[in-house]
Amino acid sequence: MVKEMKKKKSRSPTNRIINSGYSNGGASLISNVLKSYMPQILSAKSDIDMNLETLRNRAADLAINSPLGAAAITTSARSTVGAGLKVFPRLNYKLLGISADEAREWSKKTASEFQLWSNTPDCDYYRRNSFGDLQYIAYSTYLTHGDSFCIFRRKSPTPRNPYTLRLQLIEANRVSNPQNGDVISAPLSVESVLTNGNRIINGVEVDKDGAIVAYWISNKVPNDITDIDRISEWSRIKAYGEQSGMPNILQIANDTRCSQYRGVPYLAPVIETLKQVTRYTNAELMAAIIKSFFTIFFIGTPTNINKFENMLPSTFEEEENDPAEPVVNPADYKLGPGTVGALPPGVDVKAIDAGRSLSTFDLFITHLSKQMGAALGLPYEVLMKTFQSSYSASRAALLQAYDEFRLRRTWFIRDFCKPVYNAFLFEAVAIGRIEAKGFFDDPLKQMLWSDAEFFGPTTSLLDPVKEAQGAAKRLELGLTTHEQEAMEMNGSDYIENLEILSRERQLIKELTPLNEENANVE
Repeated sequence: MVKEMKKKKSRSPTNRIINSGYSNGGASLISNVLKSYMPQILSAKSDIDMNLETLRNRAADLAINSPLGAAAITTSARSTVGAGLKVFPRLNYKLLGISADEAREWSKKTASEFQLWSNTPDCDYYRRNSFGDLQYIAYSTYLTHGDSFCIFRRKSPTPRNPYTLRLQLIEANRVSNPQNGDVISAPLSVESVLTNGNRIINGVEVDKDGAIVAYWISNKVPNDITDIDRISEWSRIKAYGEQSGMPNILQIANDTRCSQYRGVPYLAPVIETLKQVTRYTNAELMAAIIKSFFTIFFIGTPTNINKFENMLPSTFEEEENDPAEPVVNPADYKLGPGTVGALPPGVDVKAIDAGRSLSTFDLFITHLSKQMGAALGLPYEVLMKTFQSSYSASRAALLQAYDEFRLRRTWFIRDFCKPVYNAFLFEAVAIGRIEAKGFFDDPLKQMLWSDAEFFGPTTSLLDPVKEAQGAAKRLELGLTTHEQEAMEMNGSDYIENLEILSRERQLIKELTPLNEENANVE
């Protein structure tokens, strides 16, 4: 009997294990903290494309009108791209069957040809910016809007530019779904379907397998009030050339999810916090301004007010108002430093609390800035341009920021700089200005001839002596090369540095005896 009771007791529902794994933690449905917290992750199309226009508009506004938002964008752009990334062709001469000297001469000539094309506005379709300037614009737009686009265009050569390649930058909001009779719009206009079965997702046309085949670009920015009278038209740009296989258009973006076709603005994770910080800052600034005012209002009968008539003649009106129903025009009264004002009889005003304290403002903003910096990959010291800690702490902050900049630079080079260099080299070899044997015959050789590296701004030097000692130690241990260190330090060519130093030393030897002789004569 006792055994049967124990057996029944063990089968009681109250003794069963009802929670396991995350059931008592993040997946709990009975926790007072989490039971009403039921978010749902959907497809990239629902999570990103459905909200992209709102995210883009808000991020662009914060990048312009918020000091912290502008600081995040400009800091990343200046440290990642700066005045433009410089190309250094690097050939695997052994696989190409040439000597090291031949490879170096070829690299110098190719770099010079690329500078001929890229260092003038002739490379820009609008003839406004050099390639370095276009890099900065493309990168900044990519951060602000989530992605940016570049179309490869062709124009006739000029006396200063023998190449036809031109770059036309397109802002992200112009790449959108066409609104005409050739497409069938899906709900909420996020996706459209073409008659051939292809889909257009926020301006990106994909085939049945989901591969990108084309981009749809409007002739104007949607809802732009300056172009309201112009009819919207869309052009279809094929992603790749049919014969060459080279890209016709570049999309600079950083995907974080599979099946993602459009980029997310850099400031998207911190939009809410950044907006609240901006509002709080403006409110505290206004409070401090009002607190600094010394405004006095005299309230009483007309007899009492007349005592101040000589002192305040401008505060009285010629019109007579009924004392029982005083009429006050708010535009006639304002707060200001050292202002003295008189109010009509029967009108009262309450003073603003002058005891407001800003003692917690700096601490509060600092902590929020640190959180936003962590989300954006920017340490607080770099985001705020404030280095008040020790050398080691400041150096660590710079290195963490440089890791973020180097990663984004790698993405940018892969999406923009390298394809542009490949398109340039393709034309240079085709028109005979650069010789590259087997370039059009073997895809492997074309890849080897097109190999290049790009270098730009480096991390700031807090202590140049320690940095130089570290570089010397790396060279001693064989962890780097003189060429690599020169490129990463200031974007220079180590061999060219040696050649210039050799000429300078020779000039010193030639001119020093004359200087000593002249000194002795004097």
